[in-house]
Amino acid sequence: MARKRNPNGAGSIWQRKDGRYEARVYVPQPDGTRKRKTVYGATWEECDTKRQELVRRDRQGIPTPTRSAKLSEWLPYWLTEHIKPERKKTTYAKYETHVRRYLMPQIGVKRLETLGVADVRRMLAAVQREASAATAKESHRVLRSALAAACREELVSRNVAQLVPAPRVQPRELKPWTLDETVAFLEAARTDPLYTAFVLAVTLGLRRGEVLGLRWCDIELDRRTLSVRTQIQRVQKELYADSTKNRRSRTIPLPLMCIAPLRWQRLRQQSQRLAAGDDWSNDGGYVFTTRTGRPIEPRNLSRSFERIGQAAGLPRIRLHDARHGCASLLFAAGVAPRVVMEILGHSQIAVTMNVYTHVSEDSRREAVGHMDRLLRRRRGRPE
Repeated sequence: MARKRNPNGAGSIWQRKDGRYEARVYVPQPDGTRKRKTVYGATWEECDTKRQELVRRDRQGIPTPTRSAKLSEWLPYWLTEHIKPERKKTTYAKYETHVRRYLMPQIGVKRLETLGVADVRRMLAAVQREASAATAKESHRVLRSALAAACREELVSRNVAQLVPAPRVQPRELKPWTLDETVAFLEAARTDPLYTAFVLAVTLGLRRGEVLGLRWCDIELDRRTLSVRTQIQRVQKELYADSTKNRRSRTIPLPLMCIAPLRWQRLRQQSQRLAAGDDWSNDGGYVFTTRTGRPIEPRNLSRSFERIGQAAGLPRIRLHDARHGCASLLFAAGVAPRVVMEILGHSQIAVTMNVYTHVSEDSRREAVGHMDRLLRRRRGRPE
């Protein structure tokens, strides 16, 4: 059979001495380079079909490794090409940490095609011994996502991480402050420069970054509304403004007890601006800033919260636990679950119901009291 010529870049086919047909095409590799890949066929048509598939993948920019890539090659490529352009910086930083600290040392030498269930099990056991079950569960999620991307690019035929269950994690027992403890904290924080920030965190359940990302243009004191649009995040050496966790903004009615602290914060910031003069740099119009107008470090807000709580003799909780307490207080006040979900900014109501609601002992006693009265009334009826 006469040799058929293909366009430039489409590879070439020829017949070997053993009668089979061979084709070679330059294809992109996961690391960004290009190498020549060889395919074979018993007939010219079979070999040409394989050649066309390689050309199709090349034109679509899909890597086709000449050999099965190692995890140490694929994982960095996946982080750079899949995660970094599409996910938040915080997500990328978290994934990169798990890849660097746990996945690469444990299974980096394994190739995508030869990675087996037993390898994943050993990796999870090692991470659990080194860190914790929660860390191992997160590493499992990162690996599963990376292998899912490899499956989509047809580098592997199956995702072995899906065949291995993630470690079970014992949920951390959450004990948010009671109503009396919350009031005691706000009283103790009244003289603190970040008092207004704590009021918003406690009454509205705002996330730490959302509190610090508030701008004056997001607040309408006359209409008593607050819009959550951005958050302040710290990733390694960068402090930056980002969209909210689920990339959606929300508008929340402001309780009356938030109005006076916000007016006080505006007056206080105006005084700081005058004192700072040319050093003032609040270009973003943030509500909470340093003395020179710069955004506040998220960790500093948490430190102040914990310091005030400890000084007031209250049980130690995280700033984020105040968000849990806000949800529980809203439910205790009879607020509908859907409304609580919108206030807290959850994407799914299951999160609101399963994680952020804690029934206090007084509420449990009241519920049991209702049951007791109902049963006593039923038993008291004549036959």
